[in-house]
Amino acid sequence: MKVILLKDVAGQGKRGDVINVAEGYARNYLFPRGLAGEASKGRMKEMADRRQATEVKERKIEQAARELAKRLNNLTVVVKTKTGEAGKLFGSVNNKDVADALADQHKIELDKKKLVIKEPIKQLGSYPVAAKLHPVVQAEILVEVVGE
Repeated sequence: MKVILLKDVAGQGKRGDVINVAEGYARNYLFPRGLAGEASKGRMKEMADRRQATEVKERKIEQAARELAKRLNNLTVVVKTKTGEAGKLFGSVNNKDVADALADQHKIELDKKKLVIKEPIKQLGSYPVAAKLHPVVQAEILVEVVGE
């Protein structure tokens, strides 16, 4: 019997997959638990439409991330902080500081979790910071750390 999985089922497949299973397994296990539905023409069309809508939505999100990456690439953000002797900072500059400075200076709201600082910034100078905007889209921001 052909069924469409409505949820991920271990050992069978993922949500949206069309699989062949024994009729008893479908009627006694999958259907009562809401894990699958019968693969009728209407359901097949509905799943195809849903899959297509999801793909369109993903493309829009990726396109928006690419546009934001174009704005962010080669952008310089100045972070002012208190310093001690020889240009050492009190504490360090973290991704929240960079996100706040980006919002203040360039009016770009970016989640601090998307900013990746490879090493803690504890001295004055310029540092590259990666921004992971989408699984396939990245941008690089130049962070200029200056003393107050």
